[in-house]
Amino acid sequence: MSEDITQDRSGFATRARIDTTKPHSARFWNYFVGGKDHYKVDREIGDQIKGIFPGLVDVAHTSRRFLGRAVRYLAGEQGVRQFLDVGTGLPTADNTHEVAQRVAPDSRIVYVDNDPIVLAHANALLTSTPEGRTAYLDADLYDPEAVLRAAAGTLDLSRPVALMILNTLGHVSDYEQARDLVRRLMAGLPSGSHLVISDSTATSEGMIAASAAYNSSGAVPYHVRSVEEIAGFFDGLELVKPGVVRVPQWRPDEDGDGATAVDAYCGVGRKP
Repeated sequence: MSEDITQDRSGFATRARIDTTKPHSARFWNYFVGGKDHYKVDREIGDQIKGIFPGLVDVAHTSRRFLGRAVRYLAGEQGVRQFLDVGTGLPTADNTHEVAQRVAPDSRIVYVDNDPIVLAHANALLTSTPEGRTAYLDADLYDPEAVLRAAAGTLDLSRPVALMILNTLGHVSDYEQARDLVRRLMAGLPSGSHLVISDSTATSEGMIAASAAYNSSGAVPYHVRSVEEIAGFFDGLELVKPGVVRVPQWRPDEDGDGATAVDAYCGVGRKP
């Protein structure tokens, strides 16, 4: 079974065939964080993986809360007013633009994805304060220069930008290629820009088993990496304290973040 999606209210038109017979990473993650945009096949693999490794639910929730803390830090403490969110995924609560514009209403946010499911929900992302701006690009991580050219229609790339790549790079199977894509995106941003990354890590047998189960489900594979590989994405940047750490440990709120020993690491780096 598949569904036809037509989208033409966001400045573009597209028709896509969405396959609902195989799990999908954005829908699968949406199920784990309590969203509503998923199908039976996503729930089935989600429940299977919960049985193998219940900790993946904690990864999903703590990673989402890290996004909020990172954006609040950048908008509030660093004065960043531009955000480029690559690999957007399906919208839930407290998306990048919502967090940033609560701190600084004049913030500009560009979301980037090339997935027809996300594209179909683009209208939910295309909201903004009157002072700021939010845009959605149907573009591909594998063509960083095209992403930057398109983002320049909304963002001033001569001024600092926060590049957000959360739970996305695992779709790039080759590590050196993933690093190159990140380098090329950061190369197009000026001094004072920041890189924000979080991702699941191969730091427990449970996470490794959960990753194998997901990848054997027929979904597009997602590769979990070592902590050292996550840290490698920040080469050449100035790491913001506390460095590359488990997601609940990055500048935690006073009331903490519940689960702490999650198999996901994150970091924020500043371009000198």
